[in-house]
Amino acid sequence: MITAGLDVGSRTIKLVLFENEVSHRAVIDSGLKPVERCRRLLDGRSFDKLVVTGYGRDLVAPELSGATISEISAQAAAVRYLYPDAGSVIDIGGQDSKVIRLNDKGGVLKFEMNDRCAAGTGKFLEIMARALELNIDEFAKTALEAERSVTLNSLCTVFAESEVVSLINKGEDAHAIALGLHQSVASRLTSMAKRVGVAERLVFAGGGAMNPCLVKLLESRLGLKMTVPEDPQITAALGAAIIAANGKHKE
Repeated sequence: MITAGLDVGSRTIKLVLFENEVSHRAVIDSGLKPVERCRRLLDGRSFDKLVVTGYGRDLVAPELSGATISEISAQAAAVRYLYPDAGSVIDIGGQDSKVIRLNDKGGVLKFEMNDRCAAGTGKFLEIMARALELNIDEFAKTALEAERSVTLNSLCTVFAESEVVSLINKGEDAHAIALGLHQSVASRLTSMAKRVGVAERLVFAGGGAMNPCLVKLLESRLGLKMTVPEDPQITAALGAAIIAANGKHKE
């Protein structure tokens, strides 16, 4: 049986086709018409079941005759498939961030999600990178090259962006600002992780895991080595496809 998993996020849509292993993967921007984007991703693809996760799941699933599953369950399923000994997951997506503690069977034991403000999310990092006139890869590289950091007084995206502009106008070094911004995100994630109580193996999933500065800072603050999947951006879609295969989803 071939199953399809769609992760309809605020920034990107990810597709995974699964038949005992990943047979196809794709990532595109969400755009303003995510249903049309999803139809385009699935066009010409053959599959038996579709499960949709992500913020756009309730919009897309009915249009494509799919079922839905939460991102928490999808991430847990994917991480358990990739790393059977996984104990915890940190996921930084475009619109939220999550910390998930898994039980011995790979189910969700406890989790915490930051979805009420952009601080600590991929969107926060994108906006701050843009304020420094950098793309997201350059932003991480600039932070890694910093010899010191600047402490930001606000994690609110609007105020933080104003603060960054003010620091630039005062001649502050972009490297120090970039590192300070990364440290603020890492600090927020670390607090969430400590409240949830992360356990080894700790897996870093989602688009944020492609940021080497965040990996370095979180490992240092948590005192744990993190496992980053080969393609961390597609793990929620993979989990949705696995859940479609197992039949554990909401029709």
